[in-house]
Formats: sequence, C-alpha cells, structure tokens
Amino acid sequence: MTGGDLDTTATTGVTLRSTVLGVGRPALCVPLVADTVEGLRADAAKLPTEVIDVVELRIDFLRDETTEAVRAAIAGVRAALPETLPILLTFRSRLEGGQREITPDAYEKLLYAAIAGGEVDAIDVEMFTEPATLARVVAAAHGAGVVVVMSSHDFAATPPKDEIVERLRTQQKAGADVVKIAVMPRDARDVLTLLDATAEYTADPGARPAITMSMGGLGVISRLAGETFGSCLTFGSVGTASAPGQVEAAELRGVLDLLHSRR
Repeated sequence: MTGGDLDTTATTGVTLRSTVLGVGRPALCVPLVADTVEGLRADAAKLPTEVIDVVELRIDFLRDETTEAVRAAIAGVRAALPETLPILLTFRSRLEGGQREITPDAYEKLLYAAIAGGEVDAIDVEMFTEPATLARVVAAAHGAGVVVVMSSHDFAATPPKDEIVERLRTQQKAGADVVKIAVMPRDARDVLTLLDATAEYTADPGARPAITMSMGGLGVISRLAGETFGSCLTFGSVGTASAPGQVEAAELRGVLDLLHSRR
C-alpha cells in the first residue's frame, strides 16, 4: 500500500506501504534528526534502505518551525526515499523527551499540514495531548487514510505494569492504530516490567500493534527481543540517535533476523 491506504484489521496488522506492523519480525525504524531541510534530505538519501522498514521524520529537531519548512522537509525526504519505504512523522514535545516546546494550537496545525500533504504514511500523536485536540487530529488522520501511532514517554522511570497496560489500552480507545510507550528503567526488574506489560497487552486478540521499549543501555534487550513479547517495531540509528539506547541499524537488523529465524 502507499500513502493514503490504511489497513488496521487485528489479524493482518497495520500496513504502511511495503511494511506490515504487527506480523512477523518487528519492523526497523530509523529516525532522521537533522535540523535543516537540506540536512534531512541529504541524510535520507544516504540511508541504508535495504535494512530499513520505516523512516521517522523528527520535525522537532528542525530549526525552522514554519508550516512551509515542515512541508518542504516532508517533500524532500519523500523524494529521497524509495517509493516503498513509509514515513512516520513525529514532533516530540519537550515534556515527552523532544527538542522543544510547542503550543497545542501549533501542534495541531503542524499535524494537519503533515496529514494534508499526502506524503506521510503515519503520524505520531502524544496521548497526553489536550483531549479535544487529540480527537480532532485522530479524526483528520483517519479521514485521510493516515495511520495514527499514539505515544507516551517516561524518561524518569518505569511505571508499574498495570499502568503501562492501561496507557496502551487508553491509546487504543482514543483511536490509535498503533500504540506506543517508552520508559526508562532504573534496574533490570524495570525492563522485565515493560516486557511483561507488553506481553499482557498484546495477548488480547483485539489489541492494536504495539511499539514498546525500555530505554538506555539497560533496556537494549527490549529493542532486540520485541517479537518474543509482542512489540511490532524497534528504532535503530544511522549516525545520530534520537533516544538513549538505540542500536546501529545494520547490527540491529541482523539480530532481529536471527531471532526471527529461530521462532
């Protein structure tokens, strides 16, 4: 499928161009974090696309916050990538670990601009966005056939298992096509908590595809073993990482393929 096509059935996962989330080996996503349109376009052109399934365009790194710059960044990255490779657009707020703050009105307008352009296959929407804004953005994305990845990030700690599961279920109820949570572990038990919560949520036959990770060096195992516990996508790096604990993309793909071949 190409941008504008949306398949969110529980049995087949969520389709983004040539990538299906929620079936088989976890997809490998690489973030682009350059701070200029030209830098993003150049970095996209250099990606090892043979090992990548999704490209995340991190707009919060962009120095120019205008709608025109955002549209130019999307167009430049799209033109530099193979037609089969999908784009996930993300503006990560500072509160959720991103590069800058943004007002609810500006956040909504930015996501609308991305949705309307027709070149983005999925958008990240933070679950703690103001409820009315959240509902409008989800409706607009679905109306345009754009997948909604709803996210929650905790860079300070790992919530209890029940809270992690509840956040994922809340995201699903709010219209997420793919649910996501990233947490910071303080010890090995926190990593196990995240993995156990992932397994519990995804065991429900009606669950959406889930992206979960425990961040930092301690949580690297969660980025490698997602298929075992139910996480459908993991983030790797090419050059600059966008979050602590990301593994270099080619190495990560090798591990994912190895683990998948043993299942």
